[in-house]
Amino acid sequence: MLDRRQFMAVVSQPLGAAAALAFLHPRRALAIAEVANRYPGSAEEVAGDETFWAEIQRAFVVDRTVINLNNGGVSPSPAAVQEAQRRYQEYSNAAPAYTMWRVLEPQRETVRENLARFFGCDAEEVALTRNTSEGLETCQFGFDLKAGDEVLTSNQDYPRMITTFKQRERREGIVLKQISLPTPAEDPDQVVRAFEAAITPKTRLILVSHMIFLTGQVLPVRQVVAMGRRRGIPVLVDGAHTFAHLAFTQADLDCDYYATSLHKWLFAPHGTGMLYVRREKIRGLWPLMAAPAELDGNIRKFEEIGTHPAAPYLAIGEALTFTTGIGPRRKEARLRFLRDRWATCLSRHARVRLHTSLKPGLSCGLALVQLEGVDSGRLADYLWAKHRIIVAAIKHDEFEGIRVAPSVYTTPDEIDQFCEAIEAVLEKGLPTA
Repeated sequence: MLDRRQFMAVVSQPLGAAAALAFLHPRRALAIAEVANRYPGSAEEVAGDETFWAEIQRAFVVDRTVINLNNGGVSPSPAAVQEAQRRYQEYSNAAPAYTMWRVLEPQRETVRENLARFFGCDAEEVALTRNTSEGLETCQFGFDLKAGDEVLTSNQDYPRMITTFKQRERREGIVLKQISLPTPAEDPDQVVRAFEAAITPKTRLILVSHMIFLTGQVLPVRQVVAMGRRRGIPVLVDGAHTFAHLAFTQADLDCDYYATSLHKWLFAPHGTGMLYVRREKIRGLWPLMAAPAELDGNIRKFEEIGTHPAAPYLAIGEALTFTTGIGPRRKEARLRFLRDRWATCLSRHARVRLHTSLKPGLSCGLALVQLEGVDSGRLADYLWAKHRIIVAAIKHDEFEGIRVAPSVYTTPDEIDQFCEAIEAVLEKGLPTA
């Protein structure tokens, strides 16, 4: 690796910027693919092979004095992703008007192409955003609605998305309708019927979560999209927790609008996201921030946010290399393996209630568990204060619990420590002081 003096010497030479790019594409994540090639078993067979996953765990530089089981909010990035971002950022600062805008900015197109390949769509349908919220709000605000028009979602959707519709409700007089869903929801047809039953002649837009952030419940997005399409109603898909978590492509959902965060399960730099809009739908969707008329049919109109860093977006490429090296199906199987390890252990206890179905296809690595008679907020605080275990306390009008979301760097021993801590609470209760 070049030290700073060597790097600047390269940049200062004629054609130095172009030459420097050769050092701005770290290859460490490629070693993961080499490791994966040594384990030819099925995804399910490899899911429990600790020799394989030890190699993956060493790719991260996480703090092992804590047990982080809240990777659903935001995930640490592998060392190679962090190193790539640092190098791009240092190069950007050499002479930003040239190095960032003229040299690095065009490289976003490579990232766009690679994300499209991973998602199974056209690169001209992928916009680079900062997170799921930005992508979804682009869609939520991007449709022309008038007073009395109805938008439909569930009461388990992300609060920011509900707030977005409520602001349009206050400002423009639209009507927000929310349905209640079973917890867990183990009948996909029942979910589709619940959405369909709430549709009226005034319904203009539907928002559905691919995976509910509260419980990890996977909803039948393809069926909801198809139902909405039959009725001429656009369906927005909140994919915050499924991209690079579940193994699927755009064709599996057949959706027209899909937004996700890349700093969750793809392990990309924090503050990176993706918005997919089917090509023929781009022109009819207003961008969140103004774009010139000549971009009306261009996916890049959704990226018109003013000056922005190049480094985090270019480092997405390293995160993609890391995940594809592991293999999406292996990654999904491992996350489910870790989920099952704690869920099976704790389900033996009569006071443990899982709000997440363990049936195939209905959840994966993120799940919600409740201890009857124990306040979930206090439990989360106790786990941190006593055991340095990070979970998310969830309190919904219809259920509560702690959300547990391990990642590929999580070890089985850490899962077992979590189980031991919970079993101690079941036996002795939470401390009163």
